[in-house]
Amino acid sequence: MSAVEDVVTEAPAVEAVPKRAMTLGTGTSVVVLLLLLVVPVFAKNFVIFQLTQLLYLGLAVLALNILTGGSGQFSLGQSAFYGIGAYITAVMMEQFNIPYFLCLPVAGVLCFGVGFLFGQPALRLSGVYLALATFALATAMPQLLKLNFLEKWTGGVQGLVVTKPDAPFGLKMSQDMWLYYFTLVVVLAIYIFSVNLLRSRSGRAFMAIRDNEIAASAMGVNVALYKTLAFGVSAGITGVAGGLSAIAVQFVAPDSFTITLAIQLFLGMVVGGVGWLPGSIIGAAFIIFVPNIAEGISKGLSGAVFGVLLFLVIYLVPHGARQVAILGQQFASRLRKN
Repeated sequence: MSAVEDVVTEAPAVEAVPKRAMTLGTGTSVVVLLLLLVVPVFAKNFVIFQLTQLLYLGLAVLALNILTGGSGQFSLGQSAFYGIGAYITAVMMEQFNIPYFLCLPVAGVLCFGVGFLFGQPALRLSGVYLALATFALATAMPQLLKLNFLEKWTGGVQGLVVTKPDAPFGLKMSQDMWLYYFTLVVVLAIYIFSVNLLRSRSGRAFMAIRDNEIAASAMGVNVALYKTLAFGVSAGITGVAGGLSAIAVQFVAPDSFTITLAIQLFLGMVVGGVGWLPGSIIGAAFIIFVPNIAEGISKGLSGAVFGVLLFLVIYLVPHGARQVAILGQQFASRLRKN
């Protein structure tokens, strides 16, 4: 029997991902959704803006989670796709007067194409070498956005101001509140799509490649296709998140999409739990609010305080928020039995 036949015979079939492995329970999901719907009604505009920021950054972390947690590919270049999506949305809105809700699908499709194409040469790389390649992409992107021949559209170094949309149909709500609910609908739609993707045949192929690329290839999985597809899907979702950020912040500039942003997204994925999609929001909350907490503790040493807090989180819960959720579920089960 050949070596390939041995692999085919001994390698277990890839099981469908259990529902709890990637989503919250039905009751918890309903409670979280109700909170997301109700809280903005009683909040100030600045708090609503922060919640909107939480949603679109959580979406970007989710996109990275699909790539790394789903297919096992490490990327430090998500800020590049985020910036591309933001600029596509901003340029279409301000230079071509295209409605914002039409700009986001275009940003997603174009970023999918860029990610898919970038995934082609990246097929030869894995692990730290792939991370370095994507790091190079993130480092180069701000400089590419400053090129002279793009300046008439992008605004060059000075960036581009984006007009925040008003609520449609004469709805009596502020711009921030309308944009929050619009972002919530987009994020929920993509979240449902992502869950179904990871449960599908393609998602099982992603995870087979993540667990053992050689065994996946021996079982008939087209490794090259699915690895590039994972890159494309992740880039597309990240592009939509970037477009939402451009609308919410009302401004895009090359220096807003540096490697620092890519590291923040990677950090959010780790804190939220690699491979656990609901943890993306928790990871986004960490990268938004914990630096502010650190600055409140010590303005002069905010970076050091943030580092200590991050170290404590990684040391105490190395698997991120997913580990906390599992421990909470086990504790609740014990209470029910007693």
